[in-house]
Amino acid sequence: MSAVLPRPGVSRWPVPPLLWATAAIHAGALVLLLAAPAHWAWALTALVANHAVLTAVGLWPRSTALGENLVRLPAAAAARGEVALTIDDGPDPEVTPAVLDLLDAAGARATFFCIADRAQRHPQLVREIVRRGHSVQNHTHGHSHRFSLLGPRGFAREIEAAQRVLAGLTGEAPRFFRAPAGLRNPFLAPVLHRLGLTLASWTRRGYDTRERDPQRVLRRLTRGLAAGDILLLHDGHCARDAQGRPIILAVLPALLAELRGRALVPATLPQAVPAARSKP
Repeated sequence: MSAVLPRPGVSRWPVPPLLWATAAIHAGALVLLLAAPAHWAWALTALVANHAVLTAVGLWPRSTALGENLVRLPAAAAARGEVALTIDDGPDPEVTPAVLDLLDAAGARATFFCIADRAQRHPQLVREIVRRGHSVQNHTHGHSHRFSLLGPRGFAREIEAAQRVLAGLTGEAPRFFRAPAGLRNPFLAPVLHRLGLTLASWTRRGYDTRERDPQRVLRRLTRGLAAGDILLLHDGHCARDAQGRPIILAVLPALLAELRGRALVPATLPQAVPAARSKP
């Protein structure tokens, strides 16, 4: 339990400039309404525009406007030629074991952003992920499609529950968190800060939850591929190719070969990102 409680002496969350601007816009709108009620339309327009911006950046998974968001590995990891393979929405008893075998064959390490509810149903599979040298990180407890609409208490419930489950199964509390589909709102960052978690999105993704052509997925992942990139694939909720094979199993061998050919080294997020970086 202690792994998911607020850390003693946690520094104050650094409020992003966009949220300071939001506070100023709301205060200005209130002053305008009190001083000149006839100009209510101007105040309303400012508020609507501001909330449209907040919504847009929340719907942009790689945005850093709402707080810290890891979209690439640190410069030191890139200098070592490291990339991060991140695999979401598992564990899946059909797909994940095959993924682990492919990674083993290539001597590659990956980060699995696991849904805690699924992890509870397949505890041995989660432990096998760790036993083979990979990392398990937090992808919420239930992966609700309404996650981005939650408030601070809802975020805390989902994330803390996942922390407890995953820490209990692996013996190590996750340091990184990924939101379902990368969608969020301004209330998420302070909750993550309090819990000592770093939001991690990605540099490039293959859209393998809906794309049924492995070659298209591979092209999206490798176009412009460079050291320091964070790549996103799925072992859970993955699409199937024309032969009914999970897309990740069709793509991963070619992707791993491409990484070898470019002298890029797959590393887990905890390996690539110093612990001090992910602490408040």
